[in-house]
Amino acid sequence: MLVYSEKRSNRLTYILRTLLLEGLGVEFKQTTDVVEFGDFKGPKIAYATGEYPNAIQIKPEPILFEHGIKDYHLEVSQHPALYRIFFKNSGKDLPFDIFAASFWLLSRYEEYLPHKTDKHNRFQYKNSLAYQYDFLDKPLINYWLEALRELLHHRFPEQLLQKRKYNFISTVDVDAVYKYKFKGFVRSVAGLVSDKQFSKMRRRLRIMLGREKDPFDCYDFILELHRQTNSKLVFFFLLGDYGPNDKNHSATDLRFQKLIKHVADYAVVGLHPSFRSNAEPHQLRVELSRLGNITHRFVNRSRQHFSMLRFPDTYFNLEQSGLTNDFSMGYPDHNGFRASYCYPFKWFNIDKESVSSLTVHSYSVSDYTLIEGGDHTASQMMHTIEGHILLIKKFGGEFVTLFRNENFTNEICEVYEKMVKASVFNASPEEPL
Repeated sequence: MLVYSEKRSNRLTYILRTLLLEGLGVEFKQTTDVVEFGDFKGPKIAYATGEYPNAIQIKPEPILFEHGIKDYHLEVSQHPALYRIFFKNSGKDLPFDIFAASFWLLSRYEEYLPHKTDKHNRFQYKNSLAYQYDFLDKPLINYWLEALRELLHHRFPEQLLQKRKYNFISTVDVDAVYKYKFKGFVRSVAGLVSDKQFSKMRRRLRIMLGREKDPFDCYDFILELHRQTNSKLVFFFLLGDYGPNDKNHSATDLRFQKLIKHVADYAVVGLHPSFRSNAEPHQLRVELSRLGNITHRFVNRSRQHFSMLRFPDTYFNLEQSGLTNDFSMGYPDHNGFRASYCYPFKWFNIDKESVSSLTVHSYSVSDYTLIEGGDHTASQMMHTIEGHILLIKKFGGEFVTLFRNENFTNEICEVYEKMVKASVFNASPEEPL
């Protein structure tokens, strides 16, 4: 396929590659030569104003040819086939600039703009365009991409378009490896004092003495379930220094290290960068080194503790530390699609106007949002989860879930087992994680 534009830009090349090559499987070439474009006999897209016979035409907005950040006044419109659109224009084949709008969402352009933050200095979902215009629960770009697929198939039936395979990845955050076990003398005594009630103190002592299972110890249950279903699983371990927001066991504790090694024998292990590492990039490299030394494996996956994302600093620091896959793209307190996309994609650094080596994997469902968001019963939780599964399967997307070991009550174990079994149907476990 040949794509014509009056000029080139890194932003345009990035979004063409993301949507056409990675999204639809279409090999393409760019040109700014209008004669070459006119003479080309195969499938072609004109990303330009004017008339271009025998080509799909998309009328461009300025954003893909600009540098830095501009506060656009976006008007979001309902559309019967495309659900919601913005950067609306008079394009003859599509009523909006699909490339500009997709770039705005994927780059998280709005998170570079001034915005209110929560107590942890995080972007709040209520500030997002997706929430304000009621498409946070939709991978909107995938709706647009399907419309483009149909348009290409209709105009150029000889053009081969790939159909992506649905993929499921369960991820588990380990903020605190155990609730009571192996916490050291001072923390254990402090815990006993804080319990106050004899029954709680007695239970804590039984667990500390190994006579009762620690409530956070769900590792064998999870590992066995994924072994039985041959499904993909990633554990993210917090290995930061102890602090107000980082309260895991010491990374030097040999019992903690033994558990990590055990888990790494049966699942993929990634880093859960500490809260502190957001302010101190050097700490991120320290924690990466700790995990690598424990597992004796190269660590290339991460998810931020507290789902901390600050653009562009967080992703830039991850990339500089050698991480290649991050699973932090999601809202910690709301289910949905933060980047409005259910395929993995490369992060574009607007500050540097360049595509990065970091692949972003978006999670759309978490245990916290299920528990705190009103889905109080197991059946209600599964109803929410199944809605995401069906939607993402429709597009052949990647369904990523976030659970925490500390939340595996009997009810959550029941939900988790049903979720995994429902999710692996038609998944692609043979593909490398």
